[in-house]
Amino acid sequence: MLDEQFPLGLMAAHPDNEPILSYAKGSPERSMLKAELERQLSEVVEIPCIIGGKEVKTGNIVKQVVPHNHGHVLAEVHMAGEKEIEDACKAAVSAQSEWIEMGLEARCEIFERCADLLAGPWRMKSNASTMLNQSKTAFQAEIDAACELIDFWRFNCHYARGFHDQLQPLVSPDGVVNSTEIRPLEGFVLAITPFNFSSIAANLPSAPAIVGCTSVWKPSRNSYHSNYVLMRLMMEAGLPPGVINFVPSSGPTISRMALSNPDFAGLHFTGSTSTFQGLWKRIGESLDGLRSYPRIVGETGGKDFIVAHPDCDEQGLIVALLRGAFEYQGQKCSAASRAYIPESVWTRISGPLAKEISKIKMGDASDFTNFMTAVIDQRAFDKITGYIDRARERETCDVFVGGGSDDSTGWFIEPTIIVTEDSRSETMVEEIFGPVLTVNVYADDRFLEILETCDTGSPYALTGSIFASNEEHIDIAFNKLRFSAGNFYINDKPTGAVVAQQPFGGARASGTNDKAGGPLNLLRWISPRSIKRTLKTPHDWTYPFMED
Repeated sequence: MLDEQFPLGLMAAHPDNEPILSYAKGSPERSMLKAELERQLSEVVEIPCIIGGKEVKTGNIVKQVVPHNHGHVLAEVHMAGEKEIEDACKAAVSAQSEWIEMGLEARCEIFERCADLLAGPWRMKSNASTMLNQSKTAFQAEIDAACELIDFWRFNCHYARGFHDQLQPLVSPDGVVNSTEIRPLEGFVLAITPFNFSSIAANLPSAPAIVGCTSVWKPSRNSYHSNYVLMRLMMEAGLPPGVINFVPSSGPTISRMALSNPDFAGLHFTGSTSTFQGLWKRIGESLDGLRSYPRIVGETGGKDFIVAHPDCDEQGLIVALLRGAFEYQGQKCSAASRAYIPESVWTRISGPLAKEISKIKMGDASDFTNFMTAVIDQRAFDKITGYIDRARERETCDVFVGGGSDDSTGWFIEPTIIVTEDSRSETMVEEIFGPVLTVNVYADDRFLEILETCDTGSPYALTGSIFASNEEHIDIAFNKLRFSAGNFYINDKPTGAVVAQQPFGGARASGTNDKAGGPLNLLRWISPRSIKRTLKTPHDWTYPFMED
C-alpha cells in the first residue's frame, strides 16, 4: 500500500542536503553571482580535451555561444578525434590500478573535497557558467550546478562506504570465513552526458569513479563550457590523472571508438531515447570483442503527466502546471508535458492559469526578474516551434496560451498551452523538450478511464503526478499508475527530485530506472568478488559415504 516503508539498511549518519541560496534582492550571493556573470561574459575561454590529466589541443575548434544571446561566443572548444578518444580510453585503463589501490576512503575524500569546493569558492563560477552556457535562471542554476551536484558527491560517498558492511555474507560456518570484496568494473565507463543539468553531467563520470571505476566523459555539445568548469574543479580537488578523461567529441565518433574497445566496461548515459537505443544495439554488436559484458545504465526521455481529479486543490494545480511545464523552458526530462484535467476544473482554472502565465517574463538569464530564458539552440527551437505550428493546423487542437517565438537574438519560445480533445494527438504523446504543455480535458465522471488513458498514452514512464483531495482517489491513481512513472508525485508538480530524497529514474522508454541520487545506481558500477577462506583445509579426499 501507499504508506508501506522499505528501509534500505543505511543506518549510519548521512549528509544533509545542501541548502539552496535564494539570490534575493540585496543578498550577498546575488551580488557575487552578478559579478561572476560579468567576468565570464568578458572573456572567451579556450577549452582543451583533458586526457591523462593533460591538456590536449586538437585545433579542430567549435564555438560555444550563449543561447539567449547567440551572437556572443563564450568559448572555443578543441574537439577530440579518433586518436584522442583512443588515448582517453588507454589513459582510463592505465589509471585504474592505482585508483583502486588508493582505497575507498581516499577516493571519497577527493569527491567530498569537490563538494566543499563547489559549496564554497567554485559555487558562483559553476552557477554563472551554467546560466550562460545553458541559459538557466539564477535559481535553476543554483539548484542544479551547485546544490544537486554537491549532494551527489556527498551522498554517493556515504552510500559507497555502506556497501562493504551491507553486502557481506550472512553465514560463515565453523572453519570458514566468507567475505565479499567490493570491486569496480574492469575497464572504463563511457559517460555520455546531457546539456540540461550540469549536476548530471559531472555525476555520470564521477559516480562510477567513487567505487573505483575510471571514466571517459563525452559532454554534450551544448554544455562544454559549464562542464569544463566542473572538470577543472575535480582536478583542483586532487583527482588523479586519467581517472576522468574529458573529451568533447561527436557522438558517432566516440561510440564507434569506445564501444568496440575491448576494455569498455559500462555506459552511463542521459539523453534521448533514440540515441540510447542505438548505443545499446551497437554494444550488442560489439560483444564478441569485449572483455566482459558491459553494464548499461541510461535515463532517457519523458512525457510527464499531471492527472487532476474533479475534487482537487485547484490553486495548487495551477502552480504545478505553470512551474512544472515552464521552469527552465521545459528542458527537463521530468517537465510536465501533458495534463488530464476534468471539465469542471478546467472551466474554473483556465482563466486564472492564463492570467498567471501572462505575468511570466522571458529574456536574458542575467536579468534576475526573468522566469524563463531561451531554449538551448536552433535545432531545439525549430523542433519545438514545429510542434506548435502543426498543432495550430489540427482541428482537434487549440493553442490556448502562447505559441509565439523569436530567434533573432536568442532562441526564445513563449510558454505555450495546447488544449486538445484527442488524448493521442502528437503533442500528448511525443517528447517535445520545450515550454509546451498539452491539456486533455475529460468529462468529470471518466476519472478511472483517464487513468487508463494516461498509463497507455505514451511510451515513456519517467515522472507523473496526481492532484486529488480524497485519499481514496489518490490510492486509486497510485495503483493504476504503478508502472507509469518511476517518480510519482502527489499534489505536486512532477519535477524537482532531490538527491537522497527522491532517487530519480523511470522505466519503459524512459530508461533503466537505476535511480541516480540513491544507492542503487552505485551498485551498478561494482563487480563483487566472493571470497572463502578455509581455516581447516581437508587433507583426506574421501567422504564418509564411501566407507564399506
